[in-house]
Amino acid sequence: MKLQTLISDLIEQKRDKFIKLSDKIWHCPEINFQEHQSSAYLCQALEAEGFHIEREVAGLQTGFIGSYGSGKPVVAILGEFDALTGLSQKKGLAKHEPVTPGGHGHGCGHNLLGAGAFAAAVAVKNYMKQTGLQGTVRYYGCPAEENGSGKAFMARAGLFDDVDLALSWHPSTIPIIWNVHTLANYAVTFKFNGKSAHAAAAPHLGRSALDAVELMNIGVNYLREHMISEARVHYAITDTGGTSPNVVQPHAEVAYLIRAPKKQQVKDLYERVYNIAKGAALMTGTSMEVEFEGSASNLIPNVTLANVMYKHLTAVGTPYYDQFDQQFAKEIRATLTQEDVHNDLAGLDKETALYLKDKAIADIIPPLGDISSLSGSTDVGDVSWVVPTIQCMTACWALGTPFHTWQAVSQGAMPIAHKGMLQAGKVIACTAIEAMLNPNIIEKAKLEWKDRMEGETYESLIPENITPPRKEMYV
Repeated sequence: MKLQTLISDLIEQKRDKFIKLSDKIWHCPEINFQEHQSSAYLCQALEAEGFHIEREVAGLQTGFIGSYGSGKPVVAILGEFDALTGLSQKKGLAKHEPVTPGGHGHGCGHNLLGAGAFAAAVAVKNYMKQTGLQGTVRYYGCPAEENGSGKAFMARAGLFDDVDLALSWHPSTIPIIWNVHTLANYAVTFKFNGKSAHAAAAPHLGRSALDAVELMNIGVNYLREHMISEARVHYAITDTGGTSPNVVQPHAEVAYLIRAPKKQQVKDLYERVYNIAKGAALMTGTSMEVEFEGSASNLIPNVTLANVMYKHLTAVGTPYYDQFDQQFAKEIRATLTQEDVHNDLAGLDKETALYLKDKAIADIIPPLGDISSLSGSTDVGDVSWVVPTIQCMTACWALGTPFHTWQAVSQGAMPIAHKGMLQAGKVIACTAIEAMLNPNIIEKAKLEWKDRMEGETYESLIPENITPPRKEMYV
C-alpha cells in the first residue's frame, strides 16, 4: 500500500475526532498567552493518544510538548491555537455578524492549524506502532504566534536543539508549499508619561504624552524615506491618554512593529526608531519607557524538504468539494473585492492563475515555484534558524479570502476548512515518515540548511531579561 493511502486511511479513521477538536478551539477563541482552554484541549487529546506531555515549557503558561517514541530521528510538528482580537464572527455566514461584539475570533485559522498538526502527529505515531519505525515524533504546542512569538521563546530555551527536522502548515486559499523568505520583526510598545493640566487655563503647566506619541510617529514617517525598501514599520496608538480635549494628556502609548529581511537590519532599524522616541520625549518634556512585545527571526527556506513535501502534497491531492462547499464559497467570495482575488493569484504561474480566476475554491495544486520573499513574518522563522524547516498551505477558505478577516473566521469551522485541515495533516505525516525512513533526506536537508546559514548561528531577538508574560484566562 502506498504511504499516502495508508496515512490517509489512518487520518480518515479519526476524522470526526480531529474536526471536533478544531471546532472546540474555534468556539473558545483565546488571544496571545491566554490560550488556557485551547492548550488544555490539545493536551487532553494528545494524552488520550498516548503522548507524554510536558507543560509550561520555556516558561510559557500555555506552551507544551507532546512526545511519542524515543531516539533518533526527532521530528517536530508545530501547532498553533491563538486567536485575534476584534474578529468575533458567527460561522457559516456570508455577512459580518459577531458572536460577541468586539470579541476574539480565529481570523488566521489557528484552530485548524493546531488540530491539523495534531492529526499529523497521531498518524505518524500510529504508523510507528504498526510498522516498528524507530524515532521520536513531537507535537509542539506553540502559543502567541500572532503577538508574542511563542516559538521564539521555545527556540531561545533550546527546545529544538535535538530536533532533526520541523514541519508545519497554515490555512490559506491555495494548496502550496510555503518555501519562502520572510521578514524578521521586532514588536515594542512605547509608553510616554507627562503631566495633566487644564488645556485652556494653564496649558503651560502640562506636558502632553499624546504630543510625544504624535511627534514620534511623524519622525518615524520621515524615517521611511531613509530605510531600505524591503523594510516595514507599522504602528497603532493604543492609548491616547483620555477623551477630554480640555485636559492635557498625561499618558499615551503607541505600539510598533518593525520588520526587515535580516535580524541585524531589524536591530539597526529599531535603534533608529528608539532614538526618535527619545527625541519626542525630549521635545515634549515627557518620560518614555519601552515594553517588549515579541520578535521573530526571518525564515530560512529549505528546497530539499520542499521537494519531499510537494511530492506528498500532489500525491494526496485536493479534497472533493461538494455543492454545499461551492455555494458557500461563492457567497463568501461575493463579499470580497476584485483586488482581494487578484492579490491571491498574483504569485501564481499564469496557467494556474487563469484556471483559478473564476473559481470559488482552489481545486488544483500549482507547480512548485522557486523560493520567494514575503513581507510578512512568522515565529516559525526562529525554529528554522535551529533546524531544517518546511511548511505547506492548503485551501481552507474561498479564493481571495484575506487573512485576519471576519470572512476567514466564518469559514474556519465549516467543511471547506475541515477538508483543508485533514489534507494538511496527511501531507505533514507523509513528509515526516519519509524523512524518518530515509536518513539521507535529513542529512541533505541539514547540509542545505548549514549552507544557507552562511556561518551564522542562532541568536534570539528577545532581550535576555524578558520572560514570557503570565496572563489569566480571558473571560
